[in-house]
Amino acid sequence: MLYDTIAAVSTPLGEGGIGIVRISGEEALEIVKKIFVSPRGKDWYKGSHRMYYGHIVHPVHRGIIDEVLLSVMKAPHTYTREDVVEINCHGGTVPLREVLKTVIEAGARQGLPGEFTKRAFLNGRLDLTQAESVIDIIRAKTDSSLRVAMNQLKGALSGKITNIQDQMLGLLAGLEAAIDFPEDEVEEKTKIEMMKSAELIKIQLEELITGAETGKIYREGIRTVIAGRPNVGKSSLLNALLRENRAIVTEIPGTTRDIIEEMLNIRGIPLKLIDTAGIRETEDIVEKIGVEKTRESLEGADLVLLVVDVLTGITGEDKRVLGRFKDKKILVIMNKIDLQENDPADCGFPVVKLSALTGEGLKILEDKIVEVALAGGMNMPEAVTVSNVRHQTSIINAKKNMEDFIVSLKADLPPDLLSVELRAAWESLGEITGSTVTEDLLDRIFTDFCIGK
Repeated sequence: MLYDTIAAVSTPLGEGGIGIVRISGEEALEIVKKIFVSPRGKDWYKGSHRMYYGHIVHPVHRGIIDEVLLSVMKAPHTYTREDVVEINCHGGTVPLREVLKTVIEAGARQGLPGEFTKRAFLNGRLDLTQAESVIDIIRAKTDSSLRVAMNQLKGALSGKITNIQDQMLGLLAGLEAAIDFPEDEVEEKTKIEMMKSAELIKIQLEELITGAETGKIYREGIRTVIAGRPNVGKSSLLNALLRENRAIVTEIPGTTRDIIEEMLNIRGIPLKLIDTAGIRETEDIVEKIGVEKTRESLEGADLVLLVVDVLTGITGEDKRVLGRFKDKKILVIMNKIDLQENDPADCGFPVVKLSALTGEGLKILEDKIVEVALAGGMNMPEAVTVSNVRHQTSIINAKKNMEDFIVSLKADLPPDLLSVELRAAWESLGEITGSTVTEDLLDRIFTDFCIGK
């Protein structure tokens, strides 16, 4: 399958100005020759990295299917390091479908999800961290998320990982020498130097792990649940944060009975805002279902904005919520300060006073959300950031191997046993860049990609 010529639609389906069918493989040019007619004649394909005007025609009956611009890019200077041809069609489901069908009839195979990027990795165009960053760029929700992904695409993380692996190889070289020449005892000075190097590697791994939570936030966003009793201003807060009237607001308690979800960008951090039904005991069947959904949302929340009416203060129901979810990140919002401003009682959680109606205190709330979400760790998106859970797991495993190596080194275990833990750490990091990756893992990674990328 690696030598098949593949084709897929690389732009979203639907109406648009332009749609692109991408072709990659050894037979890309030969396939296009069968279906592309150019006013330039038969020699249009001799150039590279040029665009040509013409028509896509049926390979048998030669009927015109679409008027197109053809982008020709010859290996190795392409995304996949194979010959690549992109057919720029008129945007729309029908012309794209018909052009792709024609390309496949002419000899190409339908590309699988992420197969173009997988070929870029297998052909040495990208390492695995760079390949995975492609999907992060596509799915970026904020400018900061985009910068994190672009930083990874440029090779910042893989460069850091490779540097740490090189340090491990330096240690391994010393151990291998000791294994090959057992009659030469490892000097105490050499052991001390090994210990220093191992400790330094462990510190670098710990730094990457520390920044992983921030990276995950930029990549995946924060699931933020707005909760509280009925009529405290939850929907008003949602509308105020979004700067639009997304949720219905009335003075009737229990108006919100279902979950409302919206994406919000606060200082570059993506927030998945969830407005919920008011928490209270009720006999209304529909409202009961809404309250149960609220509790389920709170269980899965990364951040809870507990809205409290400043007129009534923190009630017993509010205290029960705070007690049940005390292990989560919580901000208590004292709303309606335009009606009355009270000093909030100490509840053990950060408190922000605001008016969702007038917007007073809204900026303070946004600043506090960023502070609580990042827990003081203001990692800039331009820094080397671990944003992928798979990468984080591999680094944690490598750190555990290094800790075991250090313990074994202190216990004066033989070099052959020491090298086992060190090599395991090196291989764990190799799973990140792809130097020690398995075919099954590759399949799992690229299955998450869209077809055509």
